[in-house]
Amino acid sequence: MRPAFSVIFLTTLCGAAQGLLLTLVALEATARFAAGVAVPSAFYVVGAALAVVLGALGLLASFFHLGHPERAWRAIAMWRTSWLSRECIALPAFLSFTTVYGLAHWLGWGDTLAIGLIAAAASIVLFVCTAMIYACLRFLQEWASPLTLVNFTLLGCASGCTLATAYAAWLAPALVVMLAPCACVLTLAGCASRLASLMRNARLKPKSTVQSATGIRHGKVEQNSRGFTASAFNTREFFHGQNAGTLRAIKAGFVTAAFAAPFVLIGAGALAPRSGAAALVLGAAFVIQYVGLIAERWFFFADAAHPQNIYYQRAS
Repeated sequence: MRPAFSVIFLTTLCGAAQGLLLTLVALEATARFAAGVAVPSAFYVVGAALAVVLGALGLLASFFHLGHPERAWRAIAMWRTSWLSRECIALPAFLSFTTVYGLAHWLGWGDTLAIGLIAAAASIVLFVCTAMIYACLRFLQEWASPLTLVNFTLLGCASGCTLATAYAAWLAPALVVMLAPCACVLTLAGCASRLASLMRNARLKPKSTVQSATGIRHGKVEQNSRGFTASAFNTREFFHGQNAGTLRAIKAGFVTAAFAAPFVLIGAGALAPRSGAAALVLGAAFVIQYVGLIAERWFFFADAAHPQNIYYQRAS
């Protein structure tokens, strides 16, 4: 498939926002029921504000792949059967509950943990809706797997927890020793699940052939034309146009940037003697990880082999 950067930014920005919110709620629950964990209110307020900003930027990015943005409201009409419609409902709900959660901490409203749990539930629902948009497409074998949902969730949680660890170094340095191991574990878990999906996809065999695509029932069919004399929608939108070497480089790059480098930097940041140095190292960990996740999401889309490419991909 041809990756759309608007969708790449939508999924990665919103994923980080959701992971950050889940980190905040998990931390508040720990502080509520475990002794010796003190979290300043400003930590929750800043975290919720960052989650809303990231989610809003993701929502804004989504408009750039719409042919008629003024009709975007119609996307919710098919919520009974469409995961995309459900995502269009779940994302504003997540942003709304996260905003209320931050305001509750800022203004001292009611039971903030109860509000946070509602926002966390909205975050989980959004993860499911976003991942199922792709996992439900059975004809794209690379996506049609439970690993799609697992990867979207773990990668979002990893980047969100890394961000929480980074700004904790400024606002609440004592929390770094608690958050950094969580960020490392989530990064390793995300790496393991993503590598598992890569190995699975490498073993896939196409269910269609050139014979079934063209209707020619001969034992050996060699295609020398892409089916069009000029570019068309089929040749633009369903194939990324990159060679195998580029794909291998991007795969190695995102494994390094999204998983290996952040893991090392998070560990180094947690051991840094000064909070300022820790914040810089942990901030670099989040930035590098996010860049790696952009490459990972690009590869996720490019790795999906649309069946129509059996006929249209050849461009000799």
